[in-house]
Amino acid sequence: SKKKTRQPRLKRLNSGAASAVNLKGRSCLTLKDFSSDEIKKLLWMSGDLKHRIKHEKEYLPLLRGKSLAMIFEKRSTRTRMSTETGFALLGGHPCFLTSQDIHLGVNESSTDTARVLSGLCDIVLARVYNHSTLEELHKEASIPIINGLSDLFHPIQILADFLTLQEHYGSLSGLTVSWIGDGNNVLHSFMMTAAKLGVHLKIATPKGYEPEKSIVQEAQRLSKQHGTQLVLTSDPMEAAHGTNVLVTDTWVSMGQEEEKKKRLKDFQGYQITMQTGSVAKPDWTFLHCLPRKMEEVDDQVFYSSRSLVFPEAENRKWTIMVSE
Repeated sequence: SKKKTRQPRLKRLNSGAASAVNLKGRSCLTLKDFSSDEIKKLLWMSGDLKHRIKHEKEYLPLLRGKSLAMIFEKRSTRTRMSTETGFALLGGHPCFLTSQDIHLGVNESSTDTARVLSGLCDIVLARVYNHSTLEELHKEASIPIINGLSDLFHPIQILADFLTLQEHYGSLSGLTVSWIGDGNNVLHSFMMTAAKLGVHLKIATPKGYEPEKSIVQEAQRLSKQHGTQLVLTSDPMEAAHGTNVLVTDTWVSMGQEEEKKKRLKDFQGYQITMQTGSVAKPDWTFLHCLPRKMEEVDDQVFYSSRSLVFPEAENRKWTIMVSE
């Protein structure tokens, strides 16, 4: 019979402090609230679950008897599928709620919804338009609240991105990630996380599309604290120079459809191509949280061996499992 190839486990964290981190019962509205050791622990746990369940075929009903309320004001293939399959794999029961089932702040206040759900389930994942909705749910709920996406942050995406890079490069510390695109919620989460993992961050956004000033200030503080580089520019090639990872995202988010024509004009020159990669390091790779449009990255990059977008999408499942 064919000998089974063992998949290497991710290295355990060197830090004893990280090994002792207790994340049970924690909400996750933004990775700004998580320390370096806590984020490293989340990544290690994700890699360990992936190895044990996917490669070793272990059955781990760690959430048997637990239920999850999934509030979705905005649709999503990856967030819904990764959360439902991940929670079910651990023996839990996910309950999907669309805007047809639950009208936050309309038919019932967010305060009342948070208190009702606290008595009916064990955890809430909410994908919302306004970050203030998450903060209100968190304030009033007696169970953990997980940010499935808001206008300000997308923490569960960033955990998947860094797990993907950790698997590919073997280590995160010392890598350079270059964001070329809109100053949006995904970028904000990169900015709250990269320095804590020893990752340098270069950001290129068109003028008028920069990240939030308060988030830039916090990212500058974190960069100084952890000894990493933070570069902000409006020149995509400057951001790409000498980088390990090129990252972009949609230029037109849900709710911005009326701005599409103007945005496409303003983002001219920001498409990631092999020419962009020509100034990056020889081992450069590409990430995109999906769904992707041609104007953001061409097929030559998107479907190349440098593109990690499909492992990145799969890792949404393994990282959401530890967030729960």
